[in-house]
Amino acid sequence: MPSNLEYFNRRLHSLLGVIPIGIFLIQHFIINHFATRGPEAFNQAAHFMESLPFRYALEIFIIFIPIMYHAVYGIFIAFKGKNNTAKYGYFRNWMFLFQRITGVFLVIFIAWHVWDTRIAAMMGQEVNYQMMADILQNNWMFAFYILGIVSATFHFANGLWSFAVSWGITVTPRSQKIMTFVSLGVFAALTYVGVVAALAFV
Repeated sequence: MPSNLEYFNRRLHSLLGVIPIGIFLIQHFIINHFATRGPEAFNQAAHFMESLPFRYALEIFIIFIPIMYHAVYGIFIAFKGKNNTAKYGYFRNWMFLFQRITGVFLVIFIAWHVWDTRIAAMMGQEVNYQMMADILQNNWMFAFYILGIVSATFHFANGLWSFAVSWGITVTPRSQKIMTFVSLGVFAALTYVGVVAALAFV
């Protein structure tokens, strides 16, 4: 029974990393990318998201709860897993290690980002272009956010590879190799969008 529960938890953890968390990540980057068109364009996009019907229900059940589950169980996996990169320096072993490192870092980064934005909004501040510009004007904070963006895109892209394997989508070595290139492409594309959006605020 415990093994069946662990199997279920790992499958659910993998699924939530793609749906809905991965979809939310892409949507979040797209909204941020409106900053490249100027403050007004970003503010309109941000205000549109804030005006969605059932917004708080969507945030709780589609974003907050899945991220909390994925984060808590992910930390359990990270500290339970054994990394053997010192003995076996294969590519996938390094990806395994980086997936765990970025996962732990993202727990810290996302908590800080939520504090910087959502909690600040609950305390009366407006989530707009100026808010992000004020946050990112500090060089250390800008570097922190860039690291957060790259960690998020890597974690998602590499997680796609793991998802495809664990859900039986890529079962042959050839299909897994193809998926490696697909995940690298996703990582490069999303990193570009995220970093360019961050630069638009400074």
